[in-house]
Amino acid sequence: MNSAARIEAFLEMMSAERGAAENTLSSYRRDLEDASAEISGGLAGANAADIRAYLDDIAERGFAATSQARKLSAIRQFFKFLYAEGLRVDDPTGTLDSPKKGRPLPKTMSETDTGRLLDRAAQEAMDASLSDGDRLAALRLHALVEVLYATGLRVSELVGLPVTVAQRDDRFFMVRGKGDKERMVPLSAKARTAMRAWLTARAKVPAFADSPFLFPAASDSGCLSRQVFARDLKGLAAKAGIASAKISPHVLRHAFASHLLQNGADLRAVQQLLGHADISTTQIYTHVLEERLVRLVNDHHPLAD
Repeated sequence: MNSAARIEAFLEMMSAERGAAENTLSSYRRDLEDASAEISGGLAGANAADIRAYLDDIAERGFAATSQARKLSAIRQFFKFLYAEGLRVDDPTGTLDSPKKGRPLPKTMSETDTGRLLDRAAQEAMDASLSDGDRLAALRLHALVEVLYATGLRVSELVGLPVTVAQRDDRFFMVRGKGDKERMVPLSAKARTAMRAWLTARAKVPAFADSPFLFPAASDSGCLSRQVFARDLKGLAAKAGIASAKISPHVLRHAFASHLLQNGADLRAVQQLLGHADISTTQIYTHVLEERLVRLVNDHHPLAD
C-alpha cells in the first residue's frame, strides 16, 4: 500500500470512527498530501529525519508557527493510525518537538459595536423601500446575526441549521457539532422574532419550499455558504460604521463568549455552549475573567483605591 492509499485509509478511519467533519478531513488531506509530495519516497515510509527536514523547510517557506503545528499534528495522527493498524512498527514523530507558538487572544467586539451591528440588521430588515430580493436578503441576514450572537454557534453549524429549529419556536434547541456531538443552545427573544420573520419570508419563495435547511441556497450543500454569510456580514458592518476587517462570523462567536463572561457567566457553562470538548480551549477567554476579577476587587474591596 503506497502513501496515497494509506492517507485515504486514514481519512476513512477519521470519518467513520471519529466522525470528523468535512472541513477537518479536507484540512488533514491537504496537510498530509503536501508532506507526502515534499518527502522523497512519500510520507508513509518517512523517518524522523525526513519529517524534521520537511518541518524545517515549511518554516523557511514562511509558514506561521500555528500552521507548522497544525501540519505536525496531522502527521502525528497519521503515524499513530499506521502504528495502531500494524502498518508501521514505529512512530517517527515521537521525538519531534512542536513549534513554539503564542496563544493569541481571540478577536472580539465590544458590546456597543455588537449592539450597533444588530440594530442596523434590524433596521435593514424593516426597510419597506427595499426591493423584494433585497428585503429577503436583509431578513435572512438579520436572522443569521441574531441567532449567531444569541447562541455562539460555529458558522458551519449556523448555516446548516434545519428549518425545524424555527418552526418549533422554542427557547432552546439541539445542535449537532464537531465529532457529531449534540449540545443544547439557547435562543433569545430577539433571535426567535428575527427567525419567525425570516421563516415567513422564506415560505413565499417556491424554490425554498422543500429545503430541509433554515437558510437554503442553490449550492452543492443545499444551504447558504459560509463565504456568502461572511461577505454579507462585512457589508452590514460597513453600514453600521464598523470596520469590515474587524468582523467575521467567528468574531461574533467570540463576542458571544466574551460578553457572557464579562457579565458573570461561568467558564464551564460557556465551554458547554460553545461546544468545546476540552476546557483548555475555552481558557483563551481567561483574560476576560481576569479583567472581571480586577473590577470586582476595585469596586468592592474596602481598601481598594
